[in-house]
Amino acid sequence: MPIDFTLTPEQQRLRADARAFARDVLSKVGSATKDLPTPLARFAATRPLYEQTVGAGFLRRLIPVPLGGQGTGIMDMAVLAEEFHAIHVNISLTLLGTMLGLFPVLLAGTSEQAARFFAPFAAKQGAPLAAFAFSEPGGSANFAAPAPAEGVRTQARLEGDHWVISGAKKWVSSGTGWDGEGADLLTVVCRTDPDAPPESGISVIAVHGPAEGIVLDRAIDSIGHRAHLQPQFRLIDVHTPADNLIGPRGGGKALAEACFTGTAPIVGFFAVGLMRAAFDCATKFCQDGKARRRGADHQPSGGRIRARRREDGDRGRAFAQPACRPCLRQTGTRCAGTGAARKGVRVGDSSARDLGPYARRRDRQLRSHAAAWRPAR
Repeated sequence: MPIDFTLTPEQQRLRADARAFARDVLSKVGSATKDLPTPLARFAATRPLYEQTVGAGFLRRLIPVPLGGQGTGIMDMAVLAEEFHAIHVNISLTLLGTMLGLFPVLLAGTSEQAARFFAPFAAKQGAPLAAFAFSEPGGSANFAAPAPAEGVRTQARLEGDHWVISGAKKWVSSGTGWDGEGADLLTVVCRTDPDAPPESGISVIAVHGPAEGIVLDRAIDSIGHRAHLQPQFRLIDVHTPADNLIGPRGGGKALAEACFTGTAPIVGFFAVGLMRAAFDCATKFCQDGKARRRGADHQPSGGRIRARRREDGDRGRAFAQPACRPCLRQTGTRCAGTGAARKGVRVGDSSARDLGPYARRRDRQLRSHAAAWRPAR
């Protein structure tokens, strides 16, 4: 039976609404943040625009209907990711990173936990943040490796009716929230049994922020995500109720992998949005006087190269879209995300060559923004 990749009428409306909102609102992020000296200041400056994004219902549009939202699946996230990333990557990643932070509850939470944790995020008000506290300073590609490898070092011990969590995290999108004391919801990957193998010793535990014991060490000043918070922070005896354990105790390895598998196609659509932006920027440049004076639009292969970039963008979308379908999600998601992202880097890099020295200006750093497909975790 053939797979239909046509967007539903609701998804077509979402695409149109997201494109218009991104053009009218997200396009202001650059001017609001470009002259600010620190990543924390730039992130704080995005708060009013993020509040507008939430108030316009885009976070609610990602949350499934049974949990109080209006979302109908991963394809909604994909449509939103492409349209937002084509205009500006920072609020886009803050929004989609919040959904990643909620994914453990979506996949493994009880009905009581889902109702409790999702309620503030479906309210269409404020600037709620959730974060999936997975990566650590020692690296997380080997997060499930047994000792003596690094693996997950953050630990949680059960004391009475509370978990007490201690450890360090890094690259966690919006992890320390607007005030440095924690996102509204942190889903923390940690070891609940340090002596057990990774398959049964890692769990995911939710922490409500702000929380005492969360210490921000630094906000990483990244090249691609200039106004998105990617902190390195510590959890020092952070207390959270025992019933905030998400899924079974010891089930964190499988749950973490399921969260990234479910959201991997979104990485591909980040890349598609960036390809669109790079293509449009290079094309406009090649059509203006600066480009004509330097001959960029009159090179014999120039038209063919730009046509290939456009084709790469279309292929990236076609490559990532099937992975949003349930029947293909288990086998196709990771290669879909990385495959489209590789095309995105190629398109951004070749577009930067068209612009030459002009691409080195901070507001035109296509190579940097092409590299921004890699999501913070």
